[in-house]
Amino acid sequence: MNDRMSTQWLLFLALCFFTFFNLVPVLWAFLTSFKQPVDAFSIPPKLIFDPTFEHHYAIWVDREFWRYLINSAVIAVGVVFISVPIGTMAAYSLSRIRTRYTRSILFGLLTIRMFPHILLAMPFFVMDNFLNMIDSFPLMILAIVAVNQPFTIWLMRSFLVDVPIEIDEAARIDGCNDWQVFTKVILPVAKPGLVVTTLFSLLLAYNEFLFALVLTGSDTKTLPVAIAEYGAEDINYWSLSAAGAIGIMLPILVFMLFAQKHLVQGMTNGAVKG
Repeated sequence: MNDRMSTQWLLFLALCFFTFFNLVPVLWAFLTSFKQPVDAFSIPPKLIFDPTFEHHYAIWVDREFWRYLINSAVIAVGVVFISVPIGTMAAYSLSRIRTRYTRSILFGLLTIRMFPHILLAMPFFVMDNFLNMIDSFPLMILAIVAVNQPFTIWLMRSFLVDVPIEIDEAARIDGCNDWQVFTKVILPVAKPGLVVTTLFSLLLAYNEFLFALVLTGSDTKTLPVAIAEYGAEDINYWSLSAAGAIGIMLPILVFMLFAQKHLVQGMTNGAVKG
């Protein structure tokens, strides 16, 4: 076995260990969601037990968590439909118009992204209260867009800077205007990056907790906020929390399976650049 093959095997084993280490909490939550509390807290832990669907049924049917799933989906899709188009157009401009102000704009966006969410949650709450829009989808969506937009612009720009500017020039020679260059030439080339940006924008909105906790109410409560109500000192809630957590993961997992081809291609083609 040569040195190169030995290195590849060591890398493969290291990646297997890293993957297993990261999957242990997920697997543990999956098992806990099918256990009775007496089995979930047994010492030593039980790997062989009588599974029950009681907690999944209680979460999604008795406690109607499907309503919170719909709320999360509405907010996440709304964020994607606003954030990704605006971020892509801004990223395209910043990748093509390179002046002494470009880096200042990018640095300013990065600075906004670095703000702790807790500093922005209360101003958004005061604004929502003033507009009488507490517990409504539009302000929740716009708040997440405002906070995550710098990330969307930076990520999408990292893909667009890899698209040669000569493609733009060739399209203009063929008679395309700026909008046609962007929509008919650049976007098809940057499709893998667009899929990656859409996925991360969806994940950030879908998993948002702090803003959802402050800005939503009974009508717009999302899954992360709803699941946070179960836990603490009542051990019966741990299995319910595990069942809810597994339920939260499934829609994103299905989406990633369908987008896997473009996701891998996009992640290998792009990297965040300054």
